[in-house]
Amino acid sequence: MKRIRRGLFAALALAAANLRADDWVDALDRALTVSALQDAFRARLSGTLDLEGYRFSRPAPGFIDAEGGRLAAPRLTTFLDAQLGGHVYAFVQARVDRGFDPSDDPLRGRLDEYELRLTPWADGRFSVQVGKFATVVGNWIPRHGSWENPFVTAPLPYEQLTALWDTVAARSGETVLGWERAARTAPDADKYLRLPVVWGPSYASGVAVSGGVGRITYAAEIKNASLSSRPSEWDASRWGGGRSTVSGRLGYRPNPMWSLGFSASTGAYLRDTAEPTIPAGLRPGDYRQRVLAQDIGFAWRHLQVWAEAYEARFEIPRVGEAATFSWYIEAKYKFTPRFFGAVRWNEQRFGDLPDGNGQRVPWGADLWRLDVAPAFRLTPHLQLKLQYSLQHEAFDARELAHLLALQATLRF
Repeated sequence: MKRIRRGLFAALALAAANLRADDWVDALDRALTVSALQDAFRARLSGTLDLEGYRFSRPAPGFIDAEGGRLAAPRLTTFLDAQLGGHVYAFVQARVDRGFDPSDDPLRGRLDEYELRLTPWADGRFSVQVGKFATVVGNWIPRHGSWENPFVTAPLPYEQLTALWDTVAARSGETVLGWERAARTAPDADKYLRLPVVWGPSYASGVAVSGGVGRITYAAEIKNASLSSRPSEWDASRWGGGRSTVSGRLGYRPNPMWSLGFSASTGAYLRDTAEPTIPAGLRPGDYRQRVLAQDIGFAWRHLQVWAEAYEARFEIPRVGEAATFSWYIEAKYKFTPRFFGAVRWNEQRFGDLPDGNGQRVPWGADLWRLDVAPAFRLTPHLQLKLQYSLQHEAFDARELAHLLALQATLRF
């Protein structure tokens, strides 16, 4: 708890300093913007400094990996945007933190995104990009950054770990159910082995095309890793073995208030290490994760609402498909120019697998989670968020799980 208090005091001190130094941040922004060739070329370096603190009941929820029931997680994120004329765009995102997902590891740096985009026509009907970048699936990705996300954490489909592993293939439905029991009794012991429906923004490597005509938008990508794949699998060097993933989204905006989308994806979720555990003559790339998703967005005056529903199916050698359905709805309301609040309801349900005794039982515990987050935008460059989450999983005598998160974000 002392770390959380220290994080709160640091955030408040940062707020007080930034209230006096807002003009200095504006000056820094101008200094980090360059142009040449009579403004035909422009480049800008920007970023965010996040100070996050978590207090949670054990086991640690989602991707959080920490001993005890608390964690402090600072993060520096820098963005480089470069534009050449109206047709060539490049982007790089680099981070220094304690791991891609919140953990108690030492600070280290890495490149999360790098992409080059070509847009032949000014009307945006078609663009093509190559590199390492967020997936085109769903509607949460455009607001997943700490400044845009109304919450500290991600929605349930993007961070809730299931019982399914990617390092070995289950030999039977009973094996998967054994993994599920282990996840309940000792959740921290095998947490690093388990997969979600979508691993956060899924910064896998590949090629994407996108564009729009009238009220219709489209995007499609081919990448080196499935939506559920872990960050270590996203680099372009990991491509191979028939493990390509194809994903796409078709969007429709009937009017300025509403947006609708449909997404689909198919890709191999097993890692190369699983090859000795699958039938002879087959490869890990022959077993797919298939995802269908729908999303809705609504905006009216000070109210914004988003919802997504994901149906995911994992092919398991000798077993069949393990299915799960996950969805959420979140609303953000702007009470004043500097104060807004958000609430989100999340649920996940699991299909059945054979238990080895002639019965079929769920391969995961159905669960729900409620997230509530007030936020204060103290200046155009400083934001404070506080989130409380309450989660319940449907297995024997499970107590409610609690999460309290604090995030201070300085944008420059």
